[in-house]
Amino acid sequence: MSWRLSKFLPILLVILCACSPEEEQLIATASVDSWLPLSVGGMDIEVQVAITSVELRKGLMYRQSLGSDQGMLFPYARPQKMTFWMANTPLPLDIGFFDSEGVLIEIHRMYPFDTNRTVSRSDAAQFALEMNQGWFGRNGIFPGARLDLDKVARALRKRGVNPREYGFQEVD
Repeated sequence: MSWRLSKFLPILLVILCACSPEEEQLIATASVDSWLPLSVGGMDIEVQVAITSVELRKGLMYRQSLGSDQGMLFPYARPQKMTFWMANTPLPLDIGFFDSEGVLIEIHRMYPFDTNRTVSRSDAAQFALEMNQGWFGRNGIFPGARLDLDKVARALRKRGVNPREYGFQEVD
């Protein structure tokens, strides 16, 4: 070990040991490209979770394919009216909007490269889930179905985000 590295190693160890268990849990182990388990209406799926403003804006743009039970989750810190579009997105998608309790409140069809905005009717949407077009219907997932919020909280934690920032009260 070099002299310079050995000089700073004790400082680094002190910093690492100073992290609380909660802070240690929030160290990101997954990127936006990671597939994380989720379920909606009892169906198990894999999602990529968009967290940063860049990820939220890009979404599934430029994506050439998506597995049959794969999608992208867009979590927001508080319920709101949501707006999405399909610019630079070659895949036909459906988007489901979920309220803060994880209840599916709307499903909209979206078309490749469409620059018209898809806007939620409700201002109570907190999560959006993009899946291949027709996925919700093929799997019997209709308004009233529930998003597994425990799995959402775990996915957020894996992305290095405190689920409390998204309104989760209890975090395991």
